[in-house]
Amino acid sequence: MKFGLTRRGPFDVSRWDPFDEIMQTQEHLNQLFREVSPFGGWFEDKTRAPLMDIKEEDNDVIVTTDLPGIDKKDVEISVRDDVLEIHAECKKESESEKEGYVQKERTYSSFSRSAVLPSVVSDEGAKAKLENGVLTITLPKTKAEEKTKIMIE
Repeated sequence: MKFGLTRRGPFDVSRWDPFDEIMQTQEHLNQLFREVSPFGGWFEDKTRAPLMDIKEEDNDVIVTTDLPGIDKKDVEISVRDDVLEIHAECKKESESEKEGYVQKERTYSSFSRSAVLPSVVSDEGAKAKLENGVLTITLPKTKAEEKTKIMIE
């Protein structure tokens, strides 16, 4: 192992970091295990929160996100100031009988996601619909309050 300065080019002198090589080796091993694992990356640390699309139109801010398999009664949406929050829970239970075997499985997942909106919005006239696993939220924009000048006495 070399420590200290390493010359990479004729005029390039930079510090060699042994942890870079350790991290690269770990990433190569992780990739190898992902490729041969029967679980297909099941143990990887992945976020459970879906991605959001936020679109600003003339009069509305439209937020779209995918929520496959989640019922609308399990979704909560709130707006406070200029922050939109979405919280959802998914609970499923299945049972099947085949040739004397009984199998019962349960899954539970939840997420909370928040995003800063590009404009001030009003809760009056706000609409949300969950159709075919896609949540669409339409929030009407309001005018920001005018600045008030304060005169110095």
